[in-house]
Amino acid sequence: MTRLILIRHGETDWNVEGRYQGQADPPLNDRGKAQARRLAEELEGIGLEVLYASPLRRALHTAQTIAERLDLPLHIEPRLMEIHLGRWQGLLWTEIAARYPDLFRRWQTEPWEVTPPGGESLAQVQARVYAAVDDILARHPGRCVGLVTHRLPIALLKIRYQGLDRDAVRTLELPNTYWEEIVTDHASRFTHHEPLIREA
Repeated sequence: MTRLILIRHGETDWNVEGRYQGQADPPLNDRGKAQARRLAEELEGIGLEVLYASPLRRALHTAQTIAERLDLPLHIEPRLMEIHLGRWQGLLWTEIAARYPDLFRRWQTEPWEVTPPGGESLAQVQARVYAAVDDILARHPGRCVGLVTHRLPIALLKIRYQGLDRDAVRTLELPNTYWEEIVTDHASRFTHHEPLIREA
């Protein structure tokens, strides 16, 4: 039985502004850094043995904060990055809705059927995230492994391991520094934890 701890990064200014991040690389803001420190404290004692992180700064800084406090080995895994949103990256959602009204409406209602211009489809993200986790599980059988990543990869992993409908990617609430344990024997047992500092 292997335990996966799914962890979302701390807050950035773009989170606050409602700006689409994707694989753009804004850093944690001061609140996000505080969230990461408190998250590291909360994760003490749960038995984490190794961490894997997206290389994007908001995830990597969160992971480094946890790794330093818990004295854990940390590995960078590019396949855990957020979806590439192409020309939508860096725009406010209102700007995207104004520039791409039909496509953005479909993105909101049928995201599996839409690819952001110049970006990735959900199926492409799903394939790389699942492949990364399969490799990690094969490398650390029976261990407790932390994955510090982003909203969409976590949503896709919840769909995989918890049997959720794939359209849950649209509605799952996963605030900054949300974390959740999944037992990878494909049973339905899991626990989730509210963030210590909630998003405004």
